[in-house]
Amino acid sequence: MNLKSRAFDNGGMIPARYTCDGADVSPSLEWSPGPEGTKSYALICDDPDAPMGTWVHWVIFNLPAGITELPEDVPHEKKLPSGGIQGVNDFRKIGYGGPCPPGGTHRYFFRVYALDTTLPLGPGATRDQILKAMKGHGLAEGQLMGKYSR
Repeated sequence: MNLKSRAFDNGGMIPARYTCDGADVSPSLEWSPGPEGTKSYALICDDPDAPMGTWVHWVIFNLPAGITELPEDVPHEKKLPSGGIQGVNDFRKIGYGGPCPPGGTHRYFFRVYALDTTLPLGPGATRDQILKAMKGHGLAEGQLMGKYSR
């Protein structure tokens, strides 16, 4: 699957608007439709360069199969009007928490997963709970990586 954003290119720098140094709003994302049999999508954004291990910035799951984009500034709501459910990030908040590295340049991986099911999880689920529930249900995956420096 192809995952892209109007805000930054794959491998490029993430504008400050989408970080803790700016408005801290989520960037727009678009992806190609999943293969036949896709029932939902999950999205995870994390930073593997964080000093304490991978830091989770955003988790959304159970996005309906007909949805192939998210607008900029997705609200910090447990359940989205589109039908998606947001989990908790490592800032211990629902929704998106932008890049905020303590120093240096970090990489931020946005991954979208096409699934053959909806996940039996509620709002506030963690990345690990989502990954465990997704096991054996992945049909395709797309990735977008952006960088940010402080």
